[in-house]
Amino acid sequence: MKLLYFAWVRERTGIHEETWSLPEGVTTVRGLIGALSERSPGFAHAFADLKQIRTAVNQETAKLDDPVSDADEVAFFPPMTGG
Repeated sequence: MKLLYFAWVRERTGIHEETWSLPEGVTTVRGLIGALSERSPGFAHAFADLKQIRTAVNQETAKLDDPVSDADEVAFFPPMTGG
């Protein structure tokens, strides 16, 4: 799968974009975030507060319990503010 990180999520993970294989048994956005959180302290910090993370799967807004697969593009970003 293709993973994209934006704004402070990118700063905390140290990565803008990567290709990553979905771990065995991970089938949802929540599971993916859990697996990513285990990669390093930076990833754990980026995903520590799920209320502060927004996700898009294949460029469509996704919820934590939405499914993911190895064929997907998943983007992580902070909540947007208007102005």
